[in-house]
Amino acid sequence: MSRIDKSALHGLGEDKLEALVEMMYLAASADGEFSSEERAHFLNSVQSLTDGRLDGDRLQSLVAQAETDLERDGRDARLLAVKDRLPDAGARKVALSLAIEMTAADGIIRTSERELIFDTAQALEIDVDQAADLVSRLTG
Repeated sequence: MSRIDKSALHGLGEDKLEALVEMMYLAASADGEFSSEERAHFLNSVQSLTDGRLDGDRLQSLVAQAETDLERDGRDARLLAVKDRLPDAGARKVALSLAIEMTAADGIIRTSERELIFDTAQALEIDVDQAADLVSRLTG
């Protein structure tokens, strides 16, 4: 169960919500794997977190686009694209929190996932100490 306050997501427009979904995808695929089981967990998590604001077809389309964009542009460029769609600090902190929860979903944060967390914090202009505190709070 997510430790993130879902009320922070209610006022987000579609573009910001899509940026959060992309952030979650980047985190879910950080270890280089995105198995069918991980995909099912990811889709259920996103639908739950967004209270069904994104129907199954729309969500599948967003994931396919995120896969294509990541392959074409690389992770650093996609992190900056997420940042551009999340101009306020609060939304960026939610994005980082979602990334942390996604990487910790299997109970282990691998080195590649830890790198993604700190790359994300840097790209979203979140202090590294704040990012480390979020990791402790959300995984402890």
